[in-house]
Amino acid sequence: MRDYKKLQVWEKSHHLTLEVYQELKNFPKDEIFGLISQMKRSSNSIPTNIAEGAGRFSNKDFSRFLSIAYGSSNELEYQIILSIDLGFISEKTGNSFIEKIQEIRKMLYALINKLNNSEN
Repeated sequence: MRDYKKLQVWEKSHHLTLEVYQELKNFPKDEIFGLISQMKRSSNSIPTNIAEGAGRFSNKDFSRFLSIAYGSSNELEYQIILSIDLGFISEKTGNSFIEKIQEIRKMLYALINKLNNSEN
């Protein structure tokens, strides 16, 4: 069992989630059950799955939850692109989010590989 709060990838994804939630306050209210809900779910899925996986007893289980977090980062990236195209967020803000997502995704990929290689 690991302390997820000590993982840099969890910390970065947690801060990204907080930033996304803050930005979503500026979205049109008619998106409350659409894009806002989806973006909240995909953004908080990243640190949530890291935390849940860290509580598992095997590297294989942890790796599986990190893979889910990775998928959620892809989902959030698309939702950011869509939000830019719809004019809900500026290109500058969106690109900043995308850069952070890409950094988190690289960290997840590296951790997944490390865990998978330690199983062999």
